[in-house]
Amino acid sequence: MTRILIAGCGDVGSLAGVKLAGDGHDVWGLRRRVDALPPEIQTLAADLTSPDDLRDLPCDLGLVLYTAAAGGHDEASYRRAYVDGLQNLLAALVEQGQAPKRVIFTSSTAVYAQNDGAWLDEDSPTEPGRFTGQLVLEGERLLAGSPFASTVLRLGGIYGPGRDGMIERLRSGHAKRSPDWTTRFTNRIHRADAAGALAHLATMNAPESLYLGVDSEPTTEADLLKWFAERLGVPVPDQVSDPQRLAGSKRCRNARLLATGYRFRYPSFREGYSAQLERT
Repeated sequence: MTRILIAGCGDVGSLAGVKLAGDGHDVWGLRRRVDALPPEIQTLAADLTSPDDLRDLPCDLGLVLYTAAAGGHDEASYRRAYVDGLQNLLAALVEQGQAPKRVIFTSSTAVYAQNDGAWLDEDSPTEPGRFTGQLVLEGERLLAGSPFASTVLRLGGIYGPGRDGMIERLRSGHAKRSPDWTTRFTNRIHRADAAGALAHLATMNAPESLYLGVDSEPTTEADLLKWFAERLGVPVPDQVSDPQRLAGSKRCRNARLLATGYRFRYPSFREGYSAQLERT
C-alpha cells in the first residue's frame, strides 16, 4: 500500500485516484473545491498557488501525481497551473522532509512545435513557439531539477464524457475546419486512457522519465470530421477557422507506453467517440 497525493485532482486525476484506491492505496485529492471528488479519494482543500495552503500535506507520501490543468486559456493561467503551483508543491515536499519515490507530472504534446505531420517520439526536439507549450515545458524542467525522481506523461488532446464541445458544434452547424484540414494531423487520448495510463505508470517499479500519452492512431482533421459527419448525419463543416488559433500538425508515437504493458481501452478515436456518441 502506498500513500498517494494527487495534486490538482481534476477529471483525469480523479479517475486515476479511484483506480489506485481500488487497488488498496491511500489516495488524497488536493484541489480548491473538494466537494466533487469521488468518495474513494480522501480530500485536501488547498490552492496550489498559495504556499500557506500546502503546509500540512499528508505525511509519509510514497507517490505524488501532479495533474493540475490551466483554469483559462491565457498565459497567467498556464503559469499558475504548470509552473507556480508545481514549484510551490515541490518546495512544500522538501520543507516537510517528504521523500516520495516519484513525482509524476501530466504534461502536454503542446511542447512540440512541429507542423509538417512528422512522426514524433519522446526523443524528438521540443521547441514550442507558443506560451502554452513553453510554460508546460518549463514545468517539466522544473520537476527534472527537483530532488525527486520523476516521470512526465505528455498527453494529447483529451476527450470523453463531459467534453462534448466538438460534438455539440457539429450538431448545431457551428463547427469549423482548419484551412489545411486534409493534411493537419491531430493526436488525442480518451480520458479513461489518460487516467489509466497515469495509474499504470504510478504502479510501475521503475518507469522511464518520459512517455507520450496518445492513442494509437493520429488522424487528420478531415478524416475525423468526415467520420463524425457520417455518424451524426450532418454536413461536413465548410466554415474555416482562424489559422492563428490552431496548434501544430504532428503524429505522436505511443510505442514506449505500449512497451510497459499498458493496453488502451480506446485505441483510436473511432472506439472512443463511438462510446461517447452512445451517451449523448
